[in-house]
Amino acid sequence: MILAAGRGERMRPLTDHTPKPLLTVGGTPLIEHTIRRLREAGYRDLVINLGHLGERIEARLGDGGGLGVRIRYSREPPGALETAGGIREALDLLGSGTFLVTNADLWCDHPLRPPVLAPDALAHLVLVANPEHHPQGDFTLQEGRVSLSGGPRHTFAGIGWYRPGLFADLPRGRRALAPLLRDAITAGQVTGEIHRDGWIDIGTPERLRLLDQKRNPAGPG
Repeated sequence: MILAAGRGERMRPLTDHTPKPLLTVGGTPLIEHTIRRLREAGYRDLVINLGHLGERIEARLGDGGGLGVRIRYSREPPGALETAGGIREALDLLGSGTFLVTNADLWCDHPLRPPVLAPDALAHLVLVANPEHHPQGDFTLQEGRVSLSGGPRHTFAGIGWYRPGLFADLPRGRRALAPLLRDAITAGQVTGEIHRDGWIDIGTPERLRLLDQKRNPAGPG
């Protein structure tokens, strides 16, 4: 599942008329870069949630055939449903097995190969070094289990594998992911890994511009 329903407030004014996943790097929309990485990792069936200007994303991607994948869409109401609410809304499309969820506004070279989840795990998170804009981090990793205490702390990369059971009892509606993860982490049900290579949270116009320059140095700044 690719999370693409957000308003992209920090990206304004770029996102006033363009959904954030269709902003480009090297002339290609962010979400298409993500889809190509997923395809290269072996994923063929994708779910994309839609919110702000979501009809433009659907018009661009269609059924995914042009990118070598099959896409189904989960359309959300105005204001969207936040991360956990969006996943809960799409559960019927995601099936009964473990599924990958990634943000649409990431640039990351993680191979995206699915982990073998421990029998008692409901989630497996990718953690990265803390970026300048999030120096406090989110979680620690203790013997392969994500923890809320101890150190050093790392930042959640916005990439995770989940079992449907994590969301099955969640009421439909607007729900944040962080409280759900904290409860599962406290119960010892979340494993993780640290990705030490490339990762960028493309959360501001400046980060987008810098990434575009890096990927397309001959192009416009």
